[in-house]
Amino acid sequence: MTPPRPVAVVGLQSEARRIADLGLDILIGGGDSAALAARLDAALTQGAAGVISLGLCGALDPTLGLGDLVIGQSVSTSNGLFRADPAWTRRLAARLPEARLGVVAAEDRPVVRAQDKRDLAARTGALIADMESHLVARAATAHNRPFVVLRAPSDLASQTLPPAALVGMRPDGGTDLAAVLASLIRAPAQLPALMALARGAGAGLKALERAARASGPDFAFSDGPSGEA
Repeated sequence: MTPPRPVAVVGLQSEARRIADLGLDILIGGGDSAALAARLDAALTQGAAGVISLGLCGALDPTLGLGDLVIGQSVSTSNGLFRADPAWTRRLAARLPEARLGVVAAEDRPVVRAQDKRDLAARTGALIADMESHLVARAATAHNRPFVVLRAPSDLASQTLPPAALVGMRPDGGTDLAAVLASLIRAPAQLPALMALARGAGAGLKALERAARASGPDFAFSDGPSGEA
């Protein structure tokens, strides 16, 4: 009998494609927090062994570069701080010694302005921000399952996101090219910032794929999380 596997939660189809051949159950958020929370609750109810929050993020710490790896030791949410599974986190960190460890801030909306990033970092002490880890932390805790977080920045702490980046994600995690083009037509001066964000996303996706393959069973979960407190 096949043992229950943890589920991987990502925001984008592009993130899911990078780990599609690793034999994981993958949930794509697509920016729809309510739908993702419901699917995650169902997966855990049906016996998923735990959850890994994986994908791109925004850097809050100015020393983080594009594509740097961050392993979340805890997740700061509007409901407080949730601690990632310590033993599972240590196993992942041992496989990825180049990764930074620290706090992840997670909210339903992206952190857009550089000033907003500075404010969030000062308030939470977080290295990065994303839009899925709070849902992962809450659901895993509610179901008494372990979770871990592995992320790579696609934008720097000093970058403000262009408007086109905020309209480009479909609910299925794909890219709404028509919306992006319409935004660019209205404000063509944002093109350099959008191209910089695309380059950052490419660097982050490559880093995550390398990390997934370098981590072996500690990423692909063939041994499962330890459950150590």
